[in-house]
Amino acid sequence: MFSSPIPVTLLTGFLGSGKTTLLNQLIQQQPRTAIIMNEFGEIGLDHQLLQKTDGPLALLSGGCICCTVVGSLSPTLKNLFMAASRGDIPRFERVIIETTGIADPVPIMDTLINERWLAARFQLTGVVTTVDAVLGEQQLDSYFEAVKQVVVADYLLLTKTDLSDPRAVDDLRTRLAELNSSAPILTVEHGQLDSALILNAGLYDLTNKSVEVNKWLGANQYRPAVSMPMTGRPAKEMPVHDERIRSFSATFDEPLEWTGIYAALQRLLGAHVKSLLRMKAIVNLKGNDNPTVLHVVQHILHTPTELPEWPDENRQSRFVFIVADLDMEQVQQILREFNDVYANERLTVPACPA
Repeated sequence: MFSSPIPVTLLTGFLGSGKTTLLNQLIQQQPRTAIIMNEFGEIGLDHQLLQKTDGPLALLSGGCICCTVVGSLSPTLKNLFMAASRGDIPRFERVIIETTGIADPVPIMDTLINERWLAARFQLTGVVTTVDAVLGEQQLDSYFEAVKQVVVADYLLLTKTDLSDPRAVDDLRTRLAELNSSAPILTVEHGQLDSALILNAGLYDLTNKSVEVNKWLGANQYRPAVSMPMTGRPAKEMPVHDERIRSFSATFDEPLEWTGIYAALQRLLGAHVKSLLRMKAIVNLKGNDNPTVLHVVQHILHTPTELPEWPDENRQSRFVFIVADLDMEQVQQILREFNDVYANERLTVPACPA
């Protein structure tokens, strides 16, 4: 049996942005990799473009992986794990899931993190998004799927820069940084990239990696929406190239009550589920010596995790939000409620699992 959870990298990016070219380079450097590919349509062709790998290949065809994640992805991972454990296929060291260009990464992330059988055996280590330097601006303007792929990414890989005007590349870099301030933007030419830069990053393995939290959070890279105490005027919202997306941070000086946080998040998820693309936070809870990590991707509030120690001397609660079509006044009102007890509302608040 495998002695520790198998690292999984989610590789996404819009149609034609160079995912398969990159994948070929990655498996040359890391040959003992299981590949799961998703192709939209009844006949899949991309897998025929892959070079030989020592790891198994699974093809999910006939639909978008985000629509068939329960019916296809989960059984595929289970079958790969059991077959390797029995010795029916070669033992693999990692998994790369390549989505179709129009896929929403969120349901895949949800399955990997929240399905208990998978979460005990596989570990999501990062979301990698390829962006076409020639067509990226046009795709972001025309397809919200492309925007979501960018805003949930942990790494952004800019491809085809040699085919694009340098000024256009600079403009695209600026836009990507506005959409996702915390993701490093790496240039990839002809798929060439050191696999160590993006594989096995461990960004979602927060239990024992407190040193990575600030890198994962990146709160100081986002403009502030509000800070506590709420006595002064909120910071003015800065203009963003993509008017649909707002990204901002919020800090709270005093320890927070779990009751208020849970209630505020439930209100946010209930009223604005389509608007909240991502939230991540490190929180100083009343009565806890160690920090608690919160992670929301769209409608999914992942199980809180208590870290073994604070990553630095800063004991503020720090939140990062990435939202779509949600004005700042609504956000600020919800943030004001983070310390409220909601005594008059019919809301059952469970104990913090962390």
